[in-house]
Amino acid sequence: MKRGPAIAITLVTVLLFVVFFLYPAGTVVWQAFAHPKDGSFTLAYFGAVFRNDIYREGLWNALLLGLASTFTTLLVAFPMALVGHRYDFMGKRALGALVLVPMILPPFVGAVGIKQMLGVDGALNALLMHCGLMDVSKPHDWLAHGRFAGIVLLNALHLYPVLYMNIAAALSNLDPAMEQAAENLGCPPWRRFFRITLPLAMPGVFAGASVVFIWAFTELGVPLVFDFGRVAPVQIFDGIKGLDKNPIPYALTAILLVVAAGIFAASKGVLGRSPLGTAPRPKGRSTVARATGWKAVACPAFFVIVFLAASLPHCGVVLLSLSESWYGSVLPEHLTLRHYIEALGNGLVVPSIRNSLAYASTATLVAAVIGLAAAWVVVRSKLKGRNVLDAMLMLPLAVPGLVMAFGYLALSQEGKPFHFLVGAGGTPFFLLVAAYSIRRMPYILRAAVAGLQQSNPALEEAAASLGATPLRMLRKVAIPLIGANLAAGGILAFAFAMLEVSDSLILAQQSQHYPITKAIYTLLSTLGNGTELAAALGVWSMAFLSVAVIGAAVLGGKRGGIFKL
Repeated sequence: MKRGPAIAITLVTVLLFVVFFLYPAGTVVWQAFAHPKDGSFTLAYFGAVFRNDIYREGLWNALLLGLASTFTTLLVAFPMALVGHRYDFMGKRALGALVLVPMILPPFVGAVGIKQMLGVDGALNALLMHCGLMDVSKPHDWLAHGRFAGIVLLNALHLYPVLYMNIAAALSNLDPAMEQAAENLGCPPWRRFFRITLPLAMPGVFAGASVVFIWAFTELGVPLVFDFGRVAPVQIFDGIKGLDKNPIPYALTAILLVVAAGIFAASKGVLGRSPLGTAPRPKGRSTVARATGWKAVACPAFFVIVFLAASLPHCGVVLLSLSESWYGSVLPEHLTLRHYIEALGNGLVVPSIRNSLAYASTATLVAAVIGLAAAWVVVRSKLKGRNVLDAMLMLPLAVPGLVMAFGYLALSQEGKPFHFLVGAGGTPFFLLVAAYSIRRMPYILRAAVAGLQQSNPALEEAAASLGATPLRMLRKVAIPLIGANLAAGGILAFAFAMLEVSDSLILAQQSQHYPITKAIYTLLSTLGNGTELAAALGVWSMAFLSVAVIGAAVLGGKRGGIFKL
Protein backbone atom coordinates (compact mmCIF):
# COMPACT_ATOMS: atom_id res chain seq x y z
CA MET A 1 0.00 0.00 0.00
CA LYS A 2 1.35 3.43 -0.95
CA ARG A 3 2.33 5.82 1.78
CA GLY A 4 -0.09 8.60 0.78
CA PRO A 5 -3.33 6.59 0.98
CA ALA A 6 -2.11 4.89 4.16
CA ILE A 7 -1.55 8.26 5.84
CA ALA A 8 -4.94 9.55 4.67
CA ILE A 9 -6.78 6.47 5.97
CA THR A 10 -4.90 6.64 9.25
CA LEU A 11 -5.72 10.32 9.77
CA VAL A 12 -9.43 9.85 9.01
CA THR A 13 -9.64 6.77 11.24
CA VAL A 14 -7.86 8.48 14.12
CA LEU A 15 -10.11 11.54 13.74
CA LEU A 16 -13.27 9.42 13.91
CA PHE A 17 -11.85 7.48 16.84
CA VAL A 18 -11.02 10.65 18.75
CA VAL A 19 -14.42 12.24 18.12
CA PHE A 20 -16.64 9.23 18.77
CA PHE A 21 -14.60 7.34 21.35
CA LEU A 22 -12.01 9.39 23.20
CA TYR A 23 -14.16 12.53 23.33
CA PRO A 24 -17.22 10.86 24.97
CA ALA A 25 -15.03 8.90 27.40
CA GLY A 26 -12.98 12.01 28.17
CA THR A 27 -16.14 14.05 28.69
CA VAL A 28 -17.30 11.67 31.38
CA VAL A 29 -13.97 11.98 33.15
CA TRP A 30 -13.87 15.79 32.83
CA GLN A 31 -17.46 16.24 34.05
CA ALA A 32 -16.48 14.33 37.17
CA PHE A 33 -13.84 16.98 37.91
CA ALA A 34 -15.59 20.15 36.61
CA HIS A 35 -17.41 22.54 38.95
CA PRO A 36 -20.99 23.12 37.64
CA LYS A 37 -20.82 26.93 38.02
CA ASP A 38 -17.50 27.97 36.53
CA GLY A 39 -16.10 24.70 35.16
CA SER A 40 -13.06 24.85 37.41
CA PHE A 41 -11.25 21.73 38.56
CA THR A 42 -12.65 20.13 41.70
CA LEU A 43 -12.44 16.84 43.57
CA ALA A 44 -15.63 17.54 45.48
CA TYR A 45 -17.69 14.95 43.62
CA PHE A 46 -15.21 12.17 44.29
CA GLY A 47 -15.13 13.21 47.92
CA ALA A 48 -18.92 13.09 48.00
CA VAL A 49 -18.88 9.58 46.50
CA PHE A 50 -16.45 8.18 49.05
CA ARG A 51 -18.12 9.98 51.97
CA ASN A 52 -21.53 8.58 51.06
CA ASP A 53 -22.10 5.12 52.53
CA ILE A 54 -24.51 4.12 49.73
CA TYR A 55 -22.17 5.08 46.86
CA ARG A 56 -19.19 3.57 48.63
CA GLU A 57 -21.12 0.33 49.09
CA GLY A 58 -22.11 0.40 45.41
CA LEU A 59 -18.50 0.67 44.30
CA TRP A 60 -17.40 -2.02 46.72
CA ASN A 61 -20.17 -4.35 45.54
CA ALA A 62 -19.25 -3.72 41.90
CA LEU A 63 -15.62 -4.55 42.65
CA LEU A 64 -16.59 -7.69 44.55
CA LEU A 65 -18.90 -8.76 41.73
CA GLY A 66 -16.06 -8.32 39.24
CA LEU A 67 -13.54 -10.25 41.33
CA ALA A 68 -15.95 -13.02 42.38
CA SER A 69 -17.28 -13.44 38.83
CA THR A 70 -13.74 -13.63 37.41
CA PHE A 71 -12.61 -16.16 40.02
CA THR A 72 -15.71 -18.32 39.53
CA THR A 73 -15.36 -18.15 35.76
CA LEU A 74 -11.71 -19.18 36.06
CA LEU A 75 -12.68 -22.19 38.21
CA VAL A 76 -14.95 -23.34 35.38
CA ALA A 77 -12.93 -22.40 32.31
CA PHE A 78 -9.37 -23.41 33.22
CA PRO A 79 -10.12 -27.07 34.04
CA MET A 80 -12.21 -27.34 30.86
CA ALA A 81 -9.43 -25.92 28.70
CA LEU A 82 -6.82 -28.11 30.39
CA VAL A 83 -8.87 -31.27 29.97
CA GLY A 84 -9.50 -30.45 26.31
CA HIS A 85 -5.78 -29.79 25.83
CA ARG A 86 -4.58 -32.96 27.55
CA TYR A 87 -7.07 -35.63 26.57
CA ASP A 88 -8.96 -37.01 23.62
CA PHE A 89 -12.34 -38.40 24.62
CA MET A 90 -15.68 -39.39 23.15
CA GLY A 91 -17.67 -36.45 21.77
CA LYS A 92 -14.83 -33.98 22.32
CA ARG A 93 -15.54 -31.87 19.22
CA ALA A 94 -19.29 -31.71 19.82
CA LEU A 95 -18.85 -30.88 23.50
CA GLY A 96 -16.28 -28.24 22.61
CA ALA A 97 -18.82 -26.60 20.31
CA LEU A 98 -21.39 -26.57 23.11
CA VAL A 99 -19.02 -24.33 25.08
CA LEU A 100 -20.37 -21.42 23.02
CA VAL A 101 -23.97 -21.99 24.16
CA PRO A 102 -23.95 -19.27 26.88
CA MET A 103 -23.09 -16.67 24.24
CA ILE A 104 -26.52 -16.99 22.60
CA LEU A 105 -28.41 -15.30 25.42
CA PRO A 106 -27.91 -11.79 26.82
CA PRO A 107 -27.17 -12.35 30.52
CA PHE A 108 -29.90 -10.04 31.82
CA VAL A 109 -32.48 -12.05 29.82
CA GLY A 110 -31.13 -15.23 31.39
CA ALA A 111 -31.67 -13.59 34.79
CA VAL A 112 -35.41 -13.65 34.04
CA GLY A 113 -35.33 -17.45 33.78
CA ILE A 114 -33.19 -17.82 36.89
CA LYS A 115 -35.61 -15.65 38.89
CA GLN A 116 -38.46 -17.93 37.85
CA MET A 117 -36.53 -20.94 39.13
CA LEU A 118 -35.14 -19.48 42.37
CA GLY A 119 -38.04 -17.31 43.52
CA VAL A 120 -40.19 -18.09 46.57
CA ASP A 121 -42.72 -19.87 44.36
CA GLY A 122 -40.10 -21.02 41.86
CA ALA A 123 -39.20 -24.38 40.45
CA LEU A 124 -36.41 -25.18 42.93
CA ASN A 125 -38.59 -24.67 46.01
CA ALA A 126 -41.38 -26.68 44.39
CA LEU A 127 -38.95 -29.55 43.77
CA LEU A 128 -37.61 -29.45 47.35
CA MET A 129 -41.15 -29.40 48.77
CA HIS A 130 -42.15 -32.30 46.54
CA CYS A 131 -39.17 -34.29 47.84
CA GLY A 132 -40.00 -33.38 51.45
CA LEU A 133 -36.79 -31.38 51.89
CA MET A 134 -38.52 -28.04 52.60
CA ASP A 135 -41.42 -26.99 54.79
CA VAL A 136 -44.35 -25.95 52.59
CA SER A 137 -45.30 -23.19 55.02
CA LYS A 138 -41.76 -21.73 55.08
CA PRO A 139 -40.44 -21.49 51.51
CA HIS A 140 -36.93 -20.13 51.21
CA ASP A 141 -36.35 -16.96 49.20
CA TRP A 142 -33.07 -17.83 47.50
CA LEU A 143 -32.79 -14.51 45.72
CA ALA A 144 -33.47 -12.38 48.77
CA HIS A 145 -30.59 -14.03 50.61
CA GLY A 146 -28.41 -14.75 47.60
CA ARG A 147 -28.76 -11.98 45.02
CA PHE A 148 -25.01 -11.40 45.03
CA ALA A 149 -24.25 -15.10 44.56
CA GLY A 150 -26.93 -15.35 41.87
CA ILE A 151 -25.39 -12.50 39.87
CA VAL A 152 -21.92 -14.02 40.22
CA LEU A 153 -23.19 -17.42 39.08
CA LEU A 154 -25.04 -15.95 36.11
CA ASN A 155 -22.00 -13.91 35.07
CA ALA A 156 -19.77 -16.99 35.31
CA LEU A 157 -22.15 -19.15 33.27
CA HIS A 158 -22.35 -16.49 30.59
CA LEU A 159 -18.70 -15.48 30.44
CA TYR A 160 -16.74 -18.71 30.87
CA PRO A 161 -16.46 -19.21 27.05
CA VAL A 162 -14.36 -16.01 26.88
CA LEU A 163 -11.81 -17.39 29.32
CA TYR A 164 -12.03 -20.90 27.89
CA MET A 165 -11.14 -19.76 24.35
CA ASN A 166 -8.28 -17.55 25.54
CA ILE A 167 -6.79 -20.27 27.77
CA ALA A 168 -7.26 -22.96 25.12
CA ALA A 169 -5.46 -20.77 22.58
CA ALA A 170 -2.61 -20.12 25.02
CA LEU A 171 -2.23 -23.83 25.80
CA SER A 172 -2.21 -24.75 22.11
CA ASN A 173 0.69 -22.31 21.55
CA LEU A 174 2.90 -23.81 24.26
CA ASP A 175 5.99 -25.69 23.16
CA PRO A 176 5.39 -29.31 24.26
CA ALA A 177 9.14 -29.87 24.51
CA MET A 178 9.28 -27.90 27.76
CA GLU A 179 6.69 -30.06 29.51
CA GLN A 180 8.19 -33.21 28.04
CA ALA A 181 11.64 -32.22 29.31
CA ALA A 182 10.27 -31.64 32.81
CA GLU A 183 8.49 -35.01 32.69
CA ASN A 184 11.69 -36.76 31.58
CA LEU A 185 13.51 -35.19 34.54
CA GLY A 186 11.00 -36.76 36.92
CA CYS A 187 8.82 -33.71 37.61
CA PRO A 188 5.40 -34.92 38.88
CA PRO A 189 2.23 -33.74 37.05
CA TRP A 190 1.04 -31.19 39.65
CA ARG A 191 4.48 -29.63 40.04
CA ARG A 192 4.86 -29.55 36.26
CA PHE A 193 1.51 -27.78 35.99
CA PHE A 194 2.34 -25.03 38.53
CA ARG A 195 5.97 -24.55 37.44
CA ILE A 196 5.63 -24.72 33.64
CA THR A 197 2.11 -24.97 32.21
CA LEU A 198 0.38 -22.33 34.34
CA PRO A 199 3.12 -19.65 34.08
CA LEU A 200 3.31 -20.06 30.30
CA ALA A 201 -0.48 -19.93 29.98
CA MET A 202 -0.81 -16.78 32.10
CA PRO A 203 -1.06 -14.44 29.07
CA GLY A 204 -4.22 -16.25 27.99
CA VAL A 205 -5.53 -16.24 31.54
CA PHE A 206 -4.94 -12.50 31.95
CA ALA A 207 -6.34 -11.66 28.52
CA GLY A 208 -9.59 -13.51 29.20
CA ALA A 209 -9.80 -12.58 32.87
CA SER A 210 -9.48 -8.86 32.13
CA VAL A 211 -12.44 -9.02 29.72
CA VAL A 212 -14.50 -11.01 32.24
CA PHE A 213 -13.68 -8.63 35.09
CA ILE A 214 -14.51 -5.49 33.10
CA TRP A 215 -17.77 -7.02 31.90
CA ALA A 216 -18.86 -8.17 35.38
CA PHE A 217 -17.60 -5.01 37.10
CA THR A 218 -19.71 -2.76 34.86
CA GLU A 219 -22.66 -5.13 34.21
CA LEU A 220 -25.97 -3.27 34.32
CA GLY A 221 -28.68 -5.61 33.08
CA VAL A 222 -28.33 -8.54 35.52
CA PRO A 223 -28.32 -6.42 38.73
CA LEU A 224 -31.34 -4.52 37.40
CA VAL A 225 -33.31 -7.71 36.81
CA PHE A 226 -32.23 -9.11 40.20
CA ASP A 227 -33.29 -5.85 41.92
CA PHE A 228 -29.75 -5.43 43.27
CA GLY A 229 -29.65 -1.64 43.50
CA ARG A 230 -26.60 -1.26 45.75
CA VAL A 231 -24.11 -1.56 42.92
CA ALA A 232 -22.43 1.30 41.04
CA PRO A 233 -23.76 0.62 37.49
CA VAL A 234 -27.37 0.59 38.74
CA GLN A 235 -26.76 3.74 40.79
CA ILE A 236 -25.45 5.45 37.64
CA PHE A 237 -28.50 4.29 35.68
CA ASP A 238 -30.86 5.55 38.38
CA GLY A 239 -29.11 8.93 38.42
CA ILE A 240 -29.64 9.67 34.72
CA LYS A 241 -32.96 11.50 35.19
CA GLY A 242 -31.40 14.05 37.53
CA LEU A 243 -28.14 14.35 35.64
CA ASP A 244 -28.34 18.13 35.28
CA LYS A 245 -28.71 18.57 39.05
CA ASN A 246 -26.66 15.68 40.37
CA PRO A 247 -23.13 15.25 38.96
CA ILE A 248 -22.37 12.24 41.19
CA PRO A 249 -23.08 9.73 38.36
CA TYR A 250 -20.22 11.33 36.41
CA ALA A 251 -17.86 10.64 39.30
CA LEU A 252 -19.08 7.05 39.63
CA THR A 253 -18.67 6.50 35.89
CA ALA A 254 -15.16 7.98 35.94
CA ILE A 255 -14.18 5.65 38.76
CA LEU A 256 -15.46 2.64 36.79
CA LEU A 257 -13.48 3.81 33.77
CA VAL A 258 -10.26 4.25 35.77
CA VAL A 259 -10.55 0.78 37.29
CA ALA A 260 -11.39 -0.86 33.95
CA ALA A 261 -8.55 0.96 32.17
CA GLY A 262 -6.15 -0.07 34.94
CA ILE A 263 -7.12 -3.72 34.58
CA PHE A 264 -6.76 -3.52 30.81
CA ALA A 265 -3.35 -1.85 31.11
CA ALA A 266 -2.18 -4.47 33.61
CA SER A 267 -3.31 -7.21 31.22
CA LYS A 268 -1.46 -5.64 28.31
CA GLY A 269 1.60 -5.28 30.54
CA VAL A 270 1.53 -8.96 31.40
CA LEU A 271 1.07 -9.88 27.75
CA GLY A 272 3.86 -7.53 26.73
CA ARG A 273 6.31 -9.04 29.21
CA SER A 274 5.39 -12.58 28.27
CA PRO A 275 8.03 -14.52 26.36
CA LEU A 276 5.26 -16.13 24.30
CA GLY A 277 4.95 -13.07 22.11
CA THR A 278 8.56 -13.28 20.94
CA ALA A 279 9.18 -17.01 21.14
CA PRO A 280 9.09 -19.01 17.93
CA ARG A 281 6.02 -21.08 17.34
CA PRO A 282 6.41 -24.65 18.60
CA LYS A 283 7.61 -27.06 15.97
CA GLY A 284 6.24 -30.12 17.69
CA ARG A 285 2.74 -30.99 18.74
CA SER A 286 1.43 -31.56 22.20
CA THR A 287 0.82 -35.17 23.02
CA VAL A 288 -2.92 -35.68 23.48
CA ALA A 289 -3.54 -38.81 25.51
CA ARG A 290 -6.57 -40.97 24.88
CA ALA A 291 -8.74 -40.88 27.99
CA THR A 292 -9.18 -44.37 29.40
CA GLY A 293 -10.77 -45.88 32.48
CA TRP A 294 -12.52 -43.42 34.77
CA LYS A 295 -11.08 -40.50 32.79
CA ALA A 296 -13.01 -41.64 29.70
CA VAL A 297 -16.20 -41.01 31.69
CA ALA A 298 -15.08 -38.04 33.81
CA CYS A 299 -13.83 -35.85 30.93
CA PRO A 300 -17.05 -35.75 28.86
CA ALA A 301 -19.13 -35.72 32.07
CA PHE A 302 -17.37 -32.54 33.18
CA PHE A 303 -18.21 -30.81 29.89
CA VAL A 304 -21.80 -32.05 30.02
CA ILE A 305 -22.30 -30.83 33.61
CA VAL A 306 -21.01 -27.36 32.74
CA PHE A 307 -23.18 -27.29 29.63
CA LEU A 308 -26.30 -28.28 31.58
CA ALA A 309 -25.60 -25.68 34.26
CA ALA A 310 -25.01 -23.00 31.62
CA SER A 311 -28.26 -23.99 29.91
CA LEU A 312 -30.43 -23.42 33.00
CA PRO A 313 -31.08 -19.72 32.20
CA HIS A 314 -31.97 -20.64 28.63
CA CYS A 315 -34.34 -23.38 29.78
CA GLY A 316 -35.96 -21.01 32.26
CA VAL A 317 -36.57 -18.37 29.58
CA VAL A 318 -37.97 -20.91 27.08
CA LEU A 319 -40.29 -22.52 29.64
CA LEU A 320 -41.47 -19.13 30.89
CA SER A 321 -42.27 -18.04 27.34
CA LEU A 322 -44.36 -21.20 26.85
CA SER A 323 -46.10 -21.21 30.24
CA GLU A 324 -49.78 -20.50 30.64
CA SER A 325 -49.15 -20.46 34.37
CA TRP A 326 -45.96 -21.29 36.24
CA TYR A 327 -46.50 -20.75 39.91
CA GLY A 328 -45.37 -23.09 42.67
CA SER A 329 -44.60 -26.00 40.35
CA VAL A 330 -41.42 -27.64 39.07
CA LEU A 331 -42.53 -27.20 35.45
CA PRO A 332 -45.27 -25.07 33.90
CA GLU A 333 -48.65 -26.73 34.38
CA HIS A 334 -49.93 -25.64 30.97
CA LEU A 335 -47.98 -24.81 27.85
CA THR A 336 -49.05 -22.36 25.17
CA LEU A 337 -47.74 -20.43 22.18
CA ARG A 338 -50.08 -17.55 22.99
CA HIS A 339 -47.32 -15.29 24.30
CA TYR A 340 -45.44 -15.41 21.00
CA ILE A 341 -48.59 -14.40 19.13
CA GLU A 342 -49.48 -11.69 21.65
CA ALA A 343 -45.94 -10.34 21.53
CA LEU A 344 -46.34 -9.66 17.80
CA GLY A 345 -49.37 -7.50 18.61
CA ASN A 346 -47.67 -5.65 21.43
CA GLY A 347 -46.89 -2.01 20.72
CA LEU A 348 -43.26 -2.44 21.84
CA VAL A 349 -42.16 -5.73 20.31
CA VAL A 350 -42.43 -5.37 16.52
CA PRO A 351 -41.20 -1.74 16.47
CA SER A 352 -38.26 -2.71 18.71
CA ILE A 353 -37.26 -5.50 16.32
CA ARG A 354 -37.50 -3.11 13.39
CA ASN A 355 -35.51 -0.46 15.26
CA SER A 356 -32.77 -2.89 16.27
CA LEU A 357 -32.44 -4.19 12.72
CA ALA A 358 -32.01 -0.63 11.44
CA TYR A 359 -29.58 0.42 14.19
CA ALA A 360 -27.44 -2.72 14.06
CA SER A 361 -27.26 -3.11 10.26
CA THR A 362 -26.23 0.52 9.74
CA ALA A 363 -23.68 0.32 12.56
CA THR A 364 -22.21 -2.89 11.12
CA LEU A 365 -21.83 -1.28 7.70
CA VAL A 366 -20.05 1.74 9.22
CA ALA A 367 -17.82 -0.49 11.35
CA ALA A 368 -17.00 -2.68 8.32
CA VAL A 369 -15.82 0.28 6.23
CA ILE A 370 -13.65 1.73 9.01
CA GLY A 371 -12.39 -1.65 10.22
CA LEU A 372 -11.42 -2.87 6.75
CA ALA A 373 -9.63 0.39 5.92
CA ALA A 374 -7.70 0.29 9.21
CA ALA A 375 -6.84 -3.40 8.75
CA TRP A 376 -5.47 -2.62 5.30
CA VAL A 377 -3.12 -0.04 6.78
CA VAL A 378 -2.05 -2.40 9.58
CA VAL A 379 -1.28 -5.37 7.32
CA ARG A 380 -0.52 -4.01 3.85
CA SER A 381 1.34 -0.78 4.60
CA LYS A 382 4.80 -0.09 6.00
CA LEU A 383 3.66 3.01 7.85
CA LYS A 384 5.37 3.59 11.16
CA GLY A 385 2.92 3.45 14.02
CA ARG A 386 0.51 1.08 12.29
CA ASN A 387 0.73 -1.27 15.26
CA VAL A 388 -0.22 1.65 17.49
CA LEU A 389 -3.27 2.21 15.30
CA ASP A 390 -4.17 -1.46 15.64
CA ALA A 391 -3.89 -1.37 19.43
CA MET A 392 -5.76 1.93 19.69
CA LEU A 393 -8.76 0.66 17.74
CA MET A 394 -9.04 -2.31 20.12
CA LEU A 395 -9.55 0.01 23.12
CA PRO A 396 -13.38 -0.06 22.89
CA LEU A 397 -13.19 -3.62 24.21
CA ALA A 398 -11.54 -2.32 27.37
CA VAL A 399 -13.91 0.59 28.07
CA PRO A 400 -17.23 -0.38 29.69
CA GLY A 401 -20.32 0.14 27.58
CA LEU A 402 -21.87 1.98 30.49
CA VAL A 403 -19.13 4.63 30.32
CA MET A 404 -19.56 5.17 26.58
CA ALA A 405 -23.35 5.31 26.83
CA PHE A 406 -23.11 7.85 29.62
CA GLY A 407 -20.69 9.97 27.59
CA TYR A 408 -22.96 9.91 24.53
CA LEU A 409 -25.96 10.81 26.69
CA ALA A 410 -24.16 13.81 28.21
CA LEU A 411 -22.95 15.08 24.82
CA SER A 412 -26.35 14.68 23.11
CA GLN A 413 -28.22 17.06 25.40
CA GLU A 414 -29.59 20.36 24.06
CA GLY A 415 -26.72 22.67 23.16
CA LYS A 416 -24.06 19.93 23.36
CA PRO A 417 -21.78 18.85 20.45
CA PHE A 418 -23.53 15.54 19.76
CA HIS A 419 -27.05 16.99 19.78
CA PHE A 420 -26.98 16.94 15.96
CA LEU A 421 -27.03 13.13 16.18
CA VAL A 422 -30.50 13.29 17.75
CA GLY A 423 -33.02 13.40 14.92
CA ALA A 424 -36.47 14.90 14.64
CA GLY A 425 -38.80 13.83 17.41
CA GLY A 426 -35.88 12.82 19.58
CA THR A 427 -34.97 9.75 17.52
CA PRO A 428 -31.61 8.33 18.66
CA PHE A 429 -30.89 6.59 15.33
CA PHE A 430 -27.55 8.23 14.54
CA LEU A 431 -26.61 8.33 18.22
CA LEU A 432 -27.06 4.57 18.62
CA VAL A 433 -25.43 3.85 15.26
CA ALA A 434 -22.34 5.79 16.34
CA ALA A 435 -22.25 4.07 19.74
CA TYR A 436 -22.82 0.58 18.32
CA SER A 437 -20.31 0.94 15.48
CA ILE A 438 -17.43 2.26 17.60
CA ARG A 439 -17.92 -0.47 20.22
CA ARG A 440 -18.26 -3.37 17.75
CA MET A 441 -15.60 -2.28 15.25
CA PRO A 442 -12.86 -4.39 16.97
CA TYR A 443 -14.67 -7.58 15.89
CA ILE A 444 -14.43 -6.60 12.22
CA LEU A 445 -10.91 -5.18 12.58
CA ARG A 446 -9.56 -8.41 14.05
CA ALA A 447 -11.33 -10.53 11.44
CA ALA A 448 -10.04 -8.38 8.57
CA VAL A 449 -6.49 -8.37 9.96
CA ALA A 450 -6.55 -12.17 10.26
CA GLY A 451 -7.86 -12.53 6.72
CA LEU A 452 -5.31 -10.18 5.19
CA GLN A 453 -2.46 -11.89 7.03
CA GLN A 454 -3.55 -15.23 5.58
CA SER A 455 -4.21 -14.07 2.01
CA ASN A 456 -1.43 -13.79 -0.56
CA PRO A 457 -0.60 -10.14 -1.39
CA ALA A 458 0.91 -11.27 -4.70
CA LEU A 459 -2.59 -11.61 -6.14
CA GLU A 460 -3.38 -7.99 -5.28
CA GLU A 461 -0.04 -6.87 -6.74
CA ALA A 462 -0.77 -8.80 -9.93
CA ALA A 463 -4.14 -7.09 -10.31
CA ALA A 464 -2.54 -3.68 -9.77
CA SER A 465 0.20 -4.44 -12.32
CA LEU A 466 -2.48 -5.27 -14.90
CA GLY A 467 -3.97 -1.81 -14.50
CA ALA A 468 -6.73 -2.40 -11.98
CA THR A 469 -7.58 0.67 -9.92
CA PRO A 470 -7.28 0.30 -6.12
CA LEU A 471 -11.07 0.19 -5.70
CA ARG A 472 -11.49 -2.40 -8.47
CA MET A 473 -8.66 -4.51 -7.03
CA LEU A 474 -10.30 -4.29 -3.61
CA ARG A 475 -13.70 -5.27 -4.98
CA LYS A 476 -12.55 -8.02 -7.35
CA VAL A 477 -9.58 -9.56 -5.53
CA ALA A 478 -8.99 -8.53 -1.92
CA ILE A 479 -12.52 -8.63 -0.49
CA PRO A 480 -13.43 -12.01 -2.08
CA LEU A 481 -10.24 -13.50 -0.59
CA ILE A 482 -11.13 -12.36 2.93
CA GLY A 483 -14.89 -12.54 2.47
CA ALA A 484 -15.32 -15.35 5.01
CA ASN A 485 -13.41 -13.40 7.65
CA LEU A 486 -15.35 -10.21 7.01
CA ALA A 487 -18.63 -12.09 7.09
CA ALA A 488 -17.71 -13.75 10.39
CA GLY A 489 -16.67 -10.48 12.00
CA GLY A 490 -19.67 -8.67 10.58
CA ILE A 491 -22.09 -11.30 11.85
CA LEU A 492 -20.71 -11.06 15.37
CA ALA A 493 -20.72 -7.26 15.28
CA PHE A 494 -24.30 -7.21 14.00
CA ALA A 495 -25.54 -9.79 16.48
CA PHE A 496 -24.02 -8.18 19.56
CA ALA A 497 -25.14 -4.73 18.39
CA MET A 498 -28.68 -6.09 18.10
CA LEU A 499 -28.54 -7.24 21.72
CA GLU A 500 -26.48 -4.39 23.21
CA VAL A 501 -27.64 -3.52 26.74
CA SER A 502 -25.99 -0.38 28.16
CA ASP A 503 -26.30 1.84 25.07
CA SER A 504 -29.85 0.67 24.45
CA LEU A 505 -31.11 1.19 28.00
CA ILE A 506 -29.54 4.63 28.39
CA LEU A 507 -29.73 6.28 24.96
CA ALA A 508 -33.22 5.19 23.84
CA GLN A 509 -35.59 7.30 25.94
CA GLN A 510 -38.88 7.11 24.00
CA SER A 511 -40.84 3.90 23.50
CA GLN A 512 -41.17 4.29 19.73
CA HIS A 513 -37.37 4.25 19.47
CA TYR A 514 -36.67 1.30 21.80
CA PRO A 515 -34.30 -1.45 20.59
CA ILE A 516 -34.98 -5.09 21.52
CA THR A 517 -33.14 -5.07 24.85
CA LYS A 518 -34.90 -1.91 26.05
CA ALA A 519 -38.24 -3.45 25.04
CA ILE A 520 -37.46 -6.61 27.02
CA TYR A 521 -36.50 -4.59 30.09
CA THR A 522 -39.67 -2.50 29.82
CA LEU A 523 -41.90 -5.56 29.41
CA LEU A 524 -40.44 -7.08 32.59
CA SER A 525 -42.00 -4.27 34.62
CA THR A 526 -45.36 -4.48 32.82
CA LEU A 527 -48.29 -5.85 34.78
CA GLY A 528 -50.11 -8.96 33.59
CA ASN A 529 -48.17 -11.18 31.21
CA GLY A 530 -45.31 -8.74 30.62
CA THR A 531 -42.73 -11.18 31.97
CA GLU A 532 -43.93 -13.94 29.62
CA LEU A 533 -43.89 -11.56 26.66
CA ALA A 534 -40.35 -10.50 27.59
CA ALA A 535 -39.35 -14.17 27.73
CA ALA A 536 -40.87 -14.76 24.29
CA LEU A 537 -38.87 -11.86 22.88
CA GLY A 538 -35.82 -13.27 24.68
CA VAL A 539 -36.31 -16.62 22.91
CA TRP A 540 -36.40 -14.84 19.58
CA SER A 541 -33.16 -13.13 20.57
CA MET A 542 -31.64 -16.51 21.44
CA ALA A 543 -32.63 -17.97 18.09
CA PHE A 544 -31.21 -14.99 16.23
CA LEU A 545 -27.92 -14.94 18.11
CA SER A 546 -27.57 -18.73 17.76
CA VAL A 547 -27.68 -18.46 13.99
CA ALA A 548 -25.25 -15.54 14.11
CA VAL A 549 -22.67 -17.23 16.35
CA ILE A 550 -22.83 -20.53 14.44
CA GLY A 551 -22.54 -18.68 11.13
CA ALA A 552 -19.57 -16.68 12.38
CA ALA A 553 -17.84 -19.82 13.68
CA VAL A 554 -18.42 -21.68 10.41
CA LEU A 555 -17.31 -18.81 8.19
CA GLY A 556 -14.37 -17.95 10.41
CA GLY A 557 -13.31 -21.58 10.52
CA LYS A 558 -12.83 -21.58 6.77
CA ARG A 559 -10.10 -19.00 6.98
CA GLY A 560 -8.47 -19.54 10.32
CA GLY A 561 -11.17 -18.62 12.78
CA ILE A 562 -12.76 -15.43 13.97
CA PHE A 563 -11.30 -15.79 17.46
CA LYS A 564 -7.70 -16.09 16.30
CA LEU A 565 -6.14 -12.84 17.56
